[in-house]
Parts: sequence; structure tokens; C-alpha cells
Amino acid sequence: MAVDLNPQAQQMADESMVRTLAAQAEAIWPQEAPLLARYGLPPDAKVLDAGCGTGEFAVRIAEAWPRAEVLGVDIIDASLERARWRCGPLGARVRFEHRSVFELGLPARAFGLVACRHVLQSIPRVPDALAELVRVTKPGGRLHLIAEDYGMMHFPRGRLDPDEFWLFGPRQFGAATGTDMHVGRNVAPLLADLGLEEVRVDYVVVDTLRETRRYAVWQVPVVSARVP
Repeated sequence: MAVDLNPQAQQMADESMVRTLAAQAEAIWPQEAPLLARYGLPPDAKVLDAGCGTGEFAVRIAEAWPRAEVLGVDIIDASLERARWRCGPLGARVRFEHRSVFELGLPARAFGLVACRHVLQSIPRVPDALAELVRVTKPGGRLHLIAEDYGMMHFPRGRLDPDEFWLFGPRQFGAATGTDMHVGRNVAPLLADLGLEEVRVDYVVVDTLRETRRYAVWQVPVVSARVP
């Protein structure tokens, strides 16, 4: 029986998810940018944004590194069209193409930075996707992964206890879709198994002091590693 490699594609393409991801990027970027600066990317770095969505990360990385070349890839064509429109003023150095993280069809060792944000919790066979991301990363290059973990969301208790939902809901949904909704805590050992070096987990925190939407506290793992 064939495995659906994108079981959450419909949810990821929904307009409400597009708005949510835009709000997440806005809230996360002030804490994420210093982590990227730590990698010491050259000014003319080649960057792959795997699972780029509507270009939230691509536009930010291109503005922060004005000489970088950025390629965003995704399987949702409507999102790619939005990304092209959004990044149009940045010119030809920022491009978007329809490609899958499982089989990118790109040359090996081509990118100094490979980012994959808010994707790994939505797909099965995460080790296969990670191996493909490693394949296209230059020796000495970096992987930068935001791997969500729905066990790291904490809400105030009201008439109903949100912990009850977040304890059982993601497990049931993950089992139904073949995905790991707690993948954030599992990515670091997977990268170590692939032979990567300097594997590190940092956390950005979205809370009601930084973000006025519905979150109380959301700890977001940012997993990075160096390709030897």
C-alpha cells in the first residue's frame, strides 16, 4: 500500500493555516534571526528553504543576507504563487519551484544553508526527508530545522482543560496520518544517526507577552547541525 507522503497537504494549504504560519513567522523571527547569525554564513550564501509555503522565511533570509541566493520549494502551487508575488521585488536571486522534500531533484552538496521550518510534523518518513536535506547540503553547511512538538504548548486552564486535548489529540491525529506530532524532541538524535556534527537544540518561545493570539506559552524547538 502506497504511503501518502503529504497527508496534511490540505490543512497546510488552507487559508487559516497560511495566516497562522504568517503570524508564527512574525512572532518567531526576532528570536530565530540570532540563531541564523551564529552559523557564520558567507554574504553570498546559497540557501534552500524546503517547504517554503508562502515565502515567510525566504523573504526574511533574503533581506538579512542581501547577496544570498534563495531557492524555496514546496508542493502547494498556490503557496508558491504567493511566495513569488511576495518576493518579486527581490529579483532573480530568490526563486520558487515545485519540489518534494523526499526527492528534491537538486544537485548534491549545493547549499550552504538548508532550512526546513514547520514541515517535519506534517509528513511521514522523517528520516528519509532529513537524509535528502543532508544530501543537498555542502560539507561544512548547516541544517536549520523548526520541528514542532505539540507536547510543548501550554495554555491556562479554564472550564475545560486544554492539556487534555493536547495530550491525546496530536497522538490520535498523528496515528491517523502517519506523522509524528512530537517530532521536535526526536530530530536531534536522527541527525546524529545521519553522522552530522554540532547537533544543537535551541528553543524560541512564543507567549502572550510577545504574541497576542491564542497562545499562552509555546516552546518551539530549533534544531541545527553541521554537515561534515
